[in-house]
Amino acid sequence: MPETDPHSPAFAARNILRNLHDIMASRTSPQAKLNQVVQVIGEALHSEVCSIYLLRDGALELYATRGLNQAAVHVTKLALGEGLVGTIAENVEVLNLDEAMAHPDFAYKPETGEEMFHSFAGVPIVRREAAVGVLCVQHADPRRYAEIEIEALQTTAMVLSELIAGAGLVDAALVRGVSSHDSGPQDLTGLKLVDGMAMGIAVFHQPRITVEHTVAEDVEAERHRVYSAFRKMREQIDAMAAQAEFGGTGEHQDVLETYKMFAYDEGWSRRINEAIDSGLTAEAAIERVQQRTRMRMRQIQDPLLAERMHDLEDLSNRLLRIVSGQLGTAAQMGLRQDTILIARNLGPAELLEYDRRRLKGVILEEGSLTAHVTIVARAMGVPVLGRVPNVRRLIGEGDTLLLDVGEGRAIVRPNSAMEDGFLSKLALTNKKRAEYASLRDVPAMTSNGKRIKLMINAGLRDDISAMDVMGADGIGLFRTEFQFLVSATLPQRERQQRLYREVLEAAGERQVVFRTVDIGGDKALPYLREDHTEENPAMGWRAIRLSLDRDGLMKVQARALIEAAAGATLNVMFPMVSEPWEFDQARDLFEAQKNWVAKQGRSLPVQIRYGCMLEVPALAEWLDVLLPKLDFLSIGTNDLTQFLFAADRANPRLAERYDWLSPAILRFLRRVIRACQAVEMPLSICGEMGGRRLEAMALIGMGIERLSVTPAAVGPLKAMLRNFDPDDLGPKLDAWLDYPEGDLREKLVDYATINGVIAD
Repeated sequence: MPETDPHSPAFAARNILRNLHDIMASRTSPQAKLNQVVQVIGEALHSEVCSIYLLRDGALELYATRGLNQAAVHVTKLALGEGLVGTIAENVEVLNLDEAMAHPDFAYKPETGEEMFHSFAGVPIVRREAAVGVLCVQHADPRRYAEIEIEALQTTAMVLSELIAGAGLVDAALVRGVSSHDSGPQDLTGLKLVDGMAMGIAVFHQPRITVEHTVAEDVEAERHRVYSAFRKMREQIDAMAAQAEFGGTGEHQDVLETYKMFAYDEGWSRRINEAIDSGLTAEAAIERVQQRTRMRMRQIQDPLLAERMHDLEDLSNRLLRIVSGQLGTAAQMGLRQDTILIARNLGPAELLEYDRRRLKGVILEEGSLTAHVTIVARAMGVPVLGRVPNVRRLIGEGDTLLLDVGEGRAIVRPNSAMEDGFLSKLALTNKKRAEYASLRDVPAMTSNGKRIKLMINAGLRDDISAMDVMGADGIGLFRTEFQFLVSATLPQRERQQRLYREVLEAAGERQVVFRTVDIGGDKALPYLREDHTEENPAMGWRAIRLSLDRDGLMKVQARALIEAAAGATLNVMFPMVSEPWEFDQARDLFEAQKNWVAKQGRSLPVQIRYGCMLEVPALAEWLDVLLPKLDFLSIGTNDLTQFLFAADRANPRLAERYDWLSPAILRFLRRVIRACQAVEMPLSICGEMGGRRLEAMALIGMGIERLSVTPAAVGPLKAMLRNFDPDDLGPKLDAWLDYPEGDLREKLVDYATINGVIAD
């Protein structure tokens, strides 16, 4: 039953809301409504002053007041962060003071006549997580307002946000959830995750649920809706926790246990019920409690506790979607135009749900270079900018966005000059792309006639067409783990076999190198149980280490590859080999599976060629022992670089700190290249280093003849090679490495420019 205690926050708020409902339903002007609102609130709280400030044109304007000088209405204005009102709006926080003038942020406005009032309490009027105004009360006697009065003010402010948005009293950008000082063009910076340029309309991966109706007609009906939503949400969480793939221990289990704790938390459900008692609808009650949670989150310094509050925020969103009936992501609703997707974070499977014809780019509040979604986005050719703070507050749905990951920036709501500049650069990029496309059927040849094999990195079925589009020589790295990353359960042998056969058939006579699964560590899968969370996952239980420990997984993959390659040559590469015995065990496992398939009377590959990736520096000390065992070797420059420099590539502070053209890297690579040349071992480079023209120029100058790169890099590399004589650069590079002096990158840039190797 509704609360009847006259001293409760619910009773005080419901008293105000009953009057506000009538005011909002009246046919008077918005200004007249606000004039009535301040009277109602002031009388209900026995406060001598009640004022409403609204955010217009970047300033907080006194819009209505009871108790201050009426001549100050529409005259008194405060900037965000100025005075007590500006502080409340900027920080989206509550202030409750017994002596307002003693506060360090107090700003005296003589035209208001407020010098006679000592106590002050103010709450933000919030619309889509951004402050659109401030509701405040003042009293002559020094006193702090009671908690029930603050609760009543906050509930009232929520209803006011509906009235303000509907009446068009604040800027349109604010109604969409973008704060006033961000309503014009905004330049955002972030971490470069997947390079590229894109223009499109902002669409939120989890579309915002906007609470349009705040005042309840029937409190008991709203309570029933919330109870029903709670039951459904708890059933969903219990079902997730009961699934076999979420069994055991590990980080995922901790997350689910936290979700269950919040889902069954009586305090949370009680607070929502109290908000309904005050006269709010079910949606408004959930949002009201969620606003309080957000304010608490801003004050939390403990990162662990802050993360738990984020869990509650996510759970609140789930409850709000259930009660409102607005389920699903933007992918399920379909994209209607060129889109830049906005999200806190994404999973790889979620990204693959989007229409690639419409999805032009992604901006993430989180994200890292090694995240699953980054790997998949790179394969899809979708530009991604990560680590953009407050992205969901600074961008409104429907805003025009210009994304230039190469520069690490996104422009929100660009003006015409910005748009023209961007389109000019994009046109130049597209022109270059067209020039590169014209080289599709031209072999990758240096100016002195040396043939370089340009292969592509792939991992998705749709990547295969890029071989033909770009004129690549084959697939130098097929990342088999993609199928595992985007699957809710462990892919069965038949599914794996079907994918591998399709890849081989599409490649025809061109070579395909399959890398066995590189999962675990920073590519953790929820359906593979782990005993503990690793502190340094990139150097932990992953890749060949996991596959040899969980040899059942590798046996299934080995059989799938062997059967898929029947009648053809199978090239298998093992990742993250640290010592020769790991390669021996992996090869022996494949040979045992080949023998088993043969005993079943099934067709075998005509040949199985075994190779491994050199990513762990220790393996370079074993080359004399390892090379006689191999059919080919590939250097994985991404992991090798972070291991050599002890620098986590996922750390934005270190992501671009260490140069691939450092003598330390090039000297290491030269040593490996010379060891392979001495025994005529086929050697290739896999990773981002080989896809960058200046770096590729240095690698080929040192003797590399095979590169496996992203499809987009093939054309630019072909164009570079036509003007490049590696026999001319080689001796110079040796001298620079033997006696390092100055910036090696600068020397290579000068060489490329003087010799016309790279014109732009």
